[in-house]
Amino acid sequence: MSAIGVLRIAISLAVVFLLVKPLGAYMARVYEGRRTLLDPVLRPLERLLYRLCRIDPNEDMTWQTYTIAMLVFTIAGELLLYGFQRLQPILPLNPQGMGAVSPDLSLNTAMSFTTNTNWQNYGGETTLSYFTQMAGLTVKNFVSAAVGLAIMVALIRGLARRSAQAIGNFWVDTVRSCLYVLLPLWSSWRCPWPPRAWWPPCRRTRPRRCCSRRPTSSRSPTPAASRSSTPRASRRRKPSR
Repeated sequence: MSAIGVLRIAISLAVVFLLVKPLGAYMARVYEGRRTLLDPVLRPLERLLYRLCRIDPNEDMTWQTYTIAMLVFTIAGELLLYGFQRLQPILPLNPQGMGAVSPDLSLNTAMSFTTNTNWQNYGGETTLSYFTQMAGLTVKNFVSAAVGLAIMVALIRGLARRSAQAIGNFWVDTVRSCLYVLLPLWSSWRCPWPPRAWWPPCRRTRPRRCCSRRPTSSRSPTPAASRSSTPRASRRRKPSR
């Protein structure tokens, strides 16, 4: 491994260790429903989502209800992504006229993005339309990770609340994971900030080009050139008779 690779691994580990305490405290405030710095911006959007989806944020679920809600939401999202791939020709945002993805590849992709493994066994620009990539894969990148965070929070609540039967609300945990955790992390990574500027770039070696000689022409030499290139011995005049 090169020195640049070792440096990048060291920087990544250092960033993780430095963010454990502040990010953990921030996530604890988010899932406990306490006020954060992003509340003035994200709290109205969160309330709007609750109203549109008819979610009661004050309702707690038992572990059975929480599990059923998680499974229904996951299976419904997987079937929806499968349908997007199979119905590509009749869906909008398909200027290239992409055809329907094969059933086995559609199921493989849907299961992969549902489990947050994101295994891509296809060429995105030559297989999927804009609509499938935006409304299907991009949404699944956030939602599948949010479901994983919600399950983690529910497990922590179950260990902390030994005598209580409720472990929170799956819908509230998923919405807060998307709005307060994943969206800010994505925005901070996509926007230019100092740590990205300090990231050591990888050097790319380019093959050297030999410019000292020009390529020779494939044409046959002219008679003048052939005469000039012949040795003097062959150009001696014959003695006159």
